[in-house]
Amino acid sequence: MTVTSFKITLGQLNPTVGDIAGNAAKARAARAQARAEGAALVALPELFIAGYPPEDLVLKPAFQAACREAVEDLARETSDGGPAMLIGTPWVDDGKLYNAYALLDEGRVAAIRFKVNLPNYGVFDEKRVFARGPVGGPLKIRGVRIGVPICEDTWVEESAEYENVVECLAETGAEILVVPNGSPYAKGKNDIRLSISVARVTESDLPLVYLNQVGGQDELVFDGASFVLNADRTLAAQLPSFEESVVTLQWTRSAAGWHCTGPVASQLEGDKADYAACVLGLRDYVRKNGFPGVLLGVSGGIDSALCAAIAVDALGAESVRGVMLPFRFTEQVSLDDAAMLAKALGMRYDVLPIAPAVNGFEEILSATFAGLPRDITEENLQSRARGTLLMAISNKTGAMVVTTGNKSEMSVGYATLYGDMNGGFNPIKDIYKTEVFRLAGLRNAWKPDGALGPAGEVIPSTTIARPPTAELRENQLDQDSLPPYELLDAILERLVERDEPLASIVAEGFDRDVVARIDHLLNVAEYKRRQAAPGVKVTRRNFGRDRRYPITNRFRDSGKPLPKPDEGLVSRAGRASAEAFEG
Repeated sequence: MTVTSFKITLGQLNPTVGDIAGNAAKARAARAQARAEGAALVALPELFIAGYPPEDLVLKPAFQAACREAVEDLARETSDGGPAMLIGTPWVDDGKLYNAYALLDEGRVAAIRFKVNLPNYGVFDEKRVFARGPVGGPLKIRGVRIGVPICEDTWVEESAEYENVVECLAETGAEILVVPNGSPYAKGKNDIRLSISVARVTESDLPLVYLNQVGGQDELVFDGASFVLNADRTLAAQLPSFEESVVTLQWTRSAAGWHCTGPVASQLEGDKADYAACVLGLRDYVRKNGFPGVLLGVSGGIDSALCAAIAVDALGAESVRGVMLPFRFTEQVSLDDAAMLAKALGMRYDVLPIAPAVNGFEEILSATFAGLPRDITEENLQSRARGTLLMAISNKTGAMVVTTGNKSEMSVGYATLYGDMNGGFNPIKDIYKTEVFRLAGLRNAWKPDGALGPAGEVIPSTTIARPPTAELRENQLDQDSLPPYELLDAILERLVERDEPLASIVAEGFDRDVVARIDHLLNVAEYKRRQAAPGVKVTRRNFGRDRRYPITNRFRDSGKPLPKPDEGLVSRAGRASAEAFEG
């Protein structure tokens, strides 16, 4: 008999890498809800039982065995007559490790499908841990043929290296595509996902379920934002972003094929999405690593104020401690703003003057520095003293230190190692200074759903309006030695995000000397960034996972127009000669 009605429950959930038992418990809860709502199938994201991305942890035989044992336990439970389950898991077959999607039904592992196209760019490095799987056909689940291309299997066009898995599934009778994903957040990513999925629907004439996980994992934040497209490319359902959601969707078959109806949640975009990503990334880093709370140095400046607001929104005021560490160069307005910030957020606030520590360092070094002129070395002792005191409080209380350096200043080395860069996590590490100001103003006018902090103006308006200062340069303005932040960020965006040659940037109208100086500062600060705390990734190309440059590196872009290759100098081997050489 032809099935005309079908319910699928989508589990947009927040797994923890390595917490196999906890992830399995989430899967069970989703299946229980699916059963209560009459669903035939519950689907979970890519590698859900392991948590994503497991990186080299997935190579440990003990980890592989534990994942399989958990999947087998879940499979046995499906003998109760309830819904089938699709769940992502590592899977060893014939000595090879695969990124797999398992169908659990009627008390057994009813079928396995393997990821075919393995991503190896940006934050992804799957070719080094997983084997490439064969293309499999659709799975028959309660009379409906479900195709399960895994993440990258829908993201690429057919080529010599990549196979068109969706086309194969369509040709072998798939009726609905369920695509499990581990797709991290980046600015503008929703539009990219939607356009890729629309292309696959157009090619296959099949409805598509894009199922993504949610949650923070080290620097990565997964925003969920799962959706369903009908075969006519209309949006059938949209799950919320940055929060867990278990939703059961009704599917109906007609002569035109399967059609879905479901809820459509509004999505966060732009600066609001970036702020939500920073909150979720910090929350999960703290909670998943078992810290009881956080502390951070508050200076009265914009960076620490924004980080404090993010921390309170993520963890609640009772779990956040602000520490003001003034020195003789600290202005009264900074002291006043820091106190107002702490009061508005409701967090614990301490003032610990650092003059005795800095003076003590200088006294200890006086003989060593005798005869040498005073310079930035002595100025940096402020930051180093602050870092030492914050780490001491962290060691005593167990609270994690939140660092507060923004992407603009970390890019060009305006941060002090073992001072204002050392700590456990940095929620604004991938946020340029111009956006720091925007996010501060945004938070005063808007409180995200689920945020634990108070509504209203939490960052003093005087903090937002005051020109930024670099404490490691004493009273000197950053902009006395750097270009205005609007200009600095525009140049950095071209150097860091786009990897543009200097000549191309200059050709856009930027001053050659300014561009060359920013490029120089970017290069010489590589060693500092390598030692900085991890932080939330919000751009397409952040420091760390995406941009991997050697510290020891003598290449510098001269700024001259790029030479065109002289193709006339190159001898091209013909196919016949290449084959002869290979024997």
